Amino acid sequence: MNNSIYPCLWFDGKAKEAASFYCSIFNNAAITVESPMVVKFKIEGKTIMGLNGGPMFKINPSISLFVTCLSNEEIETTWNKLIIGGFAMMALNNYPWAEKYGWLVDKFGMTWQLILGELPANGQKITVSLLFANEQYGKARQAIETYTAIFPGSHINTLQLYEASEGQPAGNVKFAHFSLGNEIMAVMDGPGDHKFKFNEGVSLVVECEKQEEIDYYWNKLTEGGKESMCGWLVDKFGVSWQIVPAIIGSLMTDPEKVPRVMQAVMKMKKLDIETLVNA
Repeated sequence: MNNSIYPCLWFDGKAKEAASFYCSIFNNAAITVESPMVVKFKIEGKTIMGLNGGPMFKINPSISLFVTCLSNEEIETTWNKLIIGGFAMMALNNYPWAEKYGWLVDKFGMTWQLILGELPANGQKITVSLLFANEQYGKARQAIETYTAIFPGSHINTLQLYEASEGQPAGNVKFAHFSLGNEIMAVMDGPGDHKFKFNEGVSLVVECEKQEEIDYYWNKLTEGGKESMCGWLVDKFGVSWQIVPAIIGSLMTDPEKVPRVMQAVMKMKKLDIETLVNA
């Protein structure tokens, strides 16, 4: 199995506006799929989905997009464009772990971490970053081990742990990079009292070619978690996932089929490819 994995950002009717904004800032960018509910786009070659899900869920800093910039000019320019209408959580500045780094919330509520440095080994410029905070604090390493055991071809690339002298429980994750197949992700334990936690505002989509793959990921990721509706689930760490057929995009953009497909999806928890194709 070599499944495509990408983030889904929950918007209240502004998915197309947000996608256009991000595409105007980054290179190798384009909107690739557009429907009233879903907008898929690429920035720096990375696939992202925007969902017009309504006001039910809000994006928060528990899952952010981490951008590696290769020059001072690039990080300054990208920061200045992304922060228009938003605000800084951590000012773009020099920090002990980076020559230049900043964390911001953009005008759509999405959070971005920008760092001046070198690209990861596979050249992935934008990575999903998970922050394990509050009741999930200290579980980042367990999550890495869980996810890499579930997804074939996965491995841990970088694992920086706190030492006892650093004021945090020894062994907690300071920063880590791990690969789920070809997708690199970042993970940190977040000390302190944070006013947010993982929710459906940012979820992780896994596209599957076969029903056997949907069954496998659904069963593995719901262990200790819970099933939701329409292909959504919450794992034991509180992270939301969508396990979907790879053909869902074409089904949802077919004007003739989309009402029947939507009706079928709304009745399901785990999605069934055959039922959707025959809808």
